[in-house]
Amino acid sequence: QVQLVESGGGLVQAGGSLRLSCVASGGTFSSYTMGWFRQAPGKEREFVAGVSWIGGSTAYADSVKGRFTISRDNAKNTVYLQMNSLKPEDTAVYYCAADRGRPIVVGTTTRRYDYWGQGTQVTVSS
Repeated sequence: QVQLVESGGGLVQAGGSLRLSCVASGGTFSSYTMGWFRQAPGKEREFVAGVSWIGGSTAYADSVKGRFTISRDNAKNTVYLQMNSLKPEDTAVYYCAADRGRPIVVGTTTRRYDYWGQGTQVTVSS
């Protein structure tokens, strides 16, 4: 069974930066497309960014393009989300997810992903 553990969340002022990490265990990390999602109170979980299992192609939500960067280190079984120029509307619980289906295109919906972490809270104050 694959386990995903996120870290790096916290409280930051608007305009600041955070780097989230997600470490995977129990599976073949290099064969998974990895994604970051977030969920704010009272809202549905939404796609933030994803990185393909092959070729390293990436996808981003329009709301974070140019501010967030997703990357992966297969040697460390880790995916990262560098978040810059944070805004109060970025406040949410951030979840790491893994898609084992070896897709050609990075999925942007929750149903595409098979494994999920417990989440890490990101709070951006104004």
